[in-house]
Amino acid sequence: MIIKSLDPRITRAGIDDESKDGTQQPLDQWHTYEVFQQKKRGTHHVHVGSLHAPDAELAILFAKEQYARRGQCVNLWVVKTADVFATEYEDEDIFATTPEKKYREPEVYKVMDRIQAFKAKQNS
Repeated sequence: MIIKSLDPRITRAGIDDESKDGTQQPLDQWHTYEVFQQKKRGTHHVHVGSLHAPDAELAILFAKEQYARRGQCVNLWVVKTADVFATEYEDEDIFATTPEKKYREPEVYKVMDRIQAFKAKQNS
């Protein structure tokens, strides 16, 4: 009997199920974790990739070896992929705001002509 795995690489490999009764052992299916890295204190954590691990402790160890070994890193977060929730694209209206908030955009403040006039006045 071929193992039916959540990981497509295992299914493609055609690995035979070694358990006698066809049930899977607890560590047969590793979890997928998302890894976030902070390069310097005070900066934001940035998503750097994903990995497979049997539990959170090993996920931290694998993340350290995979993503923090060569580069600078001061902190890592690992989060089960199943625990990450996202909004649906159909729900984009929840982010809609009043369109008349142009004062928040830098393009509204066109002062380049004033700056050029000031520079010309300083040079003369």
